Amino acid sequence: MIISDLREIEGRQFPARRRTQPVAGAGTPIPTEEFSVGFVTFEPNGGQVPWHNQAQEEIYFVIEGEGEMCLGTERQTLKAGQAVYIPPGEYHQLTNTGDVPLKMIYCCAAGFVAHPQQEMIGTLPKAGIDVPPLPDGAQPQQTAPP
Repeated sequence: MIISDLREIEGRQFPARRRTQPVAGAGTPIPTEEFSVGFVTFEPNGGQVPWHNQAQEEIYFVIEGEGEMCLGTERQTLKAGQAVYIPPGEYHQLTNTGDVPLKMIYCCAAGFVAHPQQEMIGTLPKAGIDVPPLPDGAQPQQTAPP
């Protein structure tokens, strides 16, 4: 039996104010081949997965807190107990709009995803300039390290 324990996974802190702990997938205790699963903690008032897309389909499931989910041209609040489906290739962003940490689980089909590396080195494409714009009224995209 292979068990992955969040208490033993340091994870990575991202410039957009979130910590991601990979639970299953390449390079994790559970080396799945077809999908990845991870636990993400967003800092209060603005922690974010910035506007990006990828070839794989994905699901975000919010466990605690609430945030603004942008998906294509849509924008709405995502709350604890809710999941959102992200189709392959669709631009998306999740921002913690609350005063407490937002915690979520993601599940993504296997394959390379560029946005984490782009965010770490400050080369994430900018919404409305390099890639499609965010939906009207959306929280700004965080694109560069502080």
